[in-house]
Amino acid sequence: MGRLFGTDGARGVAITELTCETAMNIGRAAAMVLAKNVPDDRRPKIIIGRDTRISGAPLEAALAAGICSVGADAHLLGVVPTPAVAMLVKKYNADAGVMISASHNPVEFNGIKLFSSTGFKLPDAVEEEIEALILDTPERLALRDGAEVGHIFTESHAAEDYINAIKSAVEGDVSRIKVVIDCANGSATATAKQIFTGLGADCTFISCEANGLNINDNCGSTHMENLQKKVVELGADLGLAFDGDADRCLAVDEKGELIDGDKLLAIFSRYLKSKGKLPHDTCVVTVMSNIGFFKFAESEGISARKTAVGDRYVLEEMLRGGYGIGGEQSGHIIMLEHANTGDGELTGAKFLEILAATGKKASELAACMEVYPQVLVNVRITADKKGMWDKDGAVTAAIENVKNKLGSEGRILVRESGTEPLVRVMLEGKDTEQITAYANEVAALVEKM
Repeated sequence: MGRLFGTDGARGVAITELTCETAMNIGRAAAMVLAKNVPDDRRPKIIIGRDTRISGAPLEAALAAGICSVGADAHLLGVVPTPAVAMLVKKYNADAGVMISASHNPVEFNGIKLFSSTGFKLPDAVEEEIEALILDTPERLALRDGAEVGHIFTESHAAEDYINAIKSAVEGDVSRIKVVIDCANGSATATAKQIFTGLGADCTFISCEANGLNINDNCGSTHMENLQKKVVELGADLGLAFDGDADRCLAVDEKGELIDGDKLLAIFSRYLKSKGKLPHDTCVVTVMSNIGFFKFAESEGISARKTAVGDRYVLEEMLRGGYGIGGEQSGHIIMLEHANTGDGELTGAKFLEILAATGKKASELAACMEVYPQVLVNVRITADKKGMWDKDGAVTAAIENVKNKLGSEGRILVRESGTEPLVRVMLEGKDTEQITAYANEVAALVEKM
């Protein structure tokens, strides 16, 4: 993890931790690093999107000011999903893209994600170059004046361009599908109604009234209870939930049961393989994917490639191997045929396509994979404890002891979050009571260190 950037951009409590000054300097450094090969006869062009958080507009202003201060132009997309930035950076022939969002986190947090001119998230080396420019050699942030100062433009059709692209990716008639959609009071509030009603589905929307303060507040992909109740109450065929910046999607079947990212990947992989559209018969997942996914993949003749946690690492492996689909249990699903990053609304729209094409109920499709019990305990840590859990003898001994007790019937995975000040202790096994006790035992030791 870098000094400014974690696994998914720069994150922190907005204004006090992720300050406007930091945003301005990220804008300056990103413009200089990502647009350094732009010919002298034109200005670098950088697009900026944001979610609905109250802090988004001030950070947007600071970023735009930083970009313009080094002679680049800032093009404001307004409120759009993160995948819209990844898509539009190419469509608009921009030299870089920026998304202001803290994804699934509460309103007080915000973040800054960077995309290259190709629409992909930046590799670690490029983020480190930007960090070094800001933290080590700020004197190289050369400011411009007079006619060399950049301009700020507003792209009024950004949401519409993204909406049309998602709709065009869906094949078949989904008009008979009744779906409830939870927009998390976030970015999807700007696009979901036009996408899903435009496809002809019978839609009900919840948590679709953003006010700047209610993003992810007891709604969206991290709080599925309201959606589960609504699907059953309305007798819907499916429920879809996005997170704050709509790059994640989780689903609910007609019985109100959760369909997480692992199950979505299983459904998509099986369907694509049946159509001969699963490159190398492979799906890329992370170390957090449920044991049940790997058993599913083996039974279906699908290769499951495993990466570190983070959709950027999933994407790197997909590009390396020429694979078409990958993602995370949390609902980041990447379909390279259509998008360069996880896209919640694309995932939801393509799930409708599969429901219509197969004629099966969502619960039938989800039954392809058995989910093994999984327990996750998050331990909040202070800044001085970051990077320390695996150096504590008591913690590492406890982890090894649990591994020996579980044997081949389960696993333990302990890792530090790349987006929050947390150490995550995850266990899987057949006995929920047993793995819960093991998880709490290890978590308590992490808390004491």
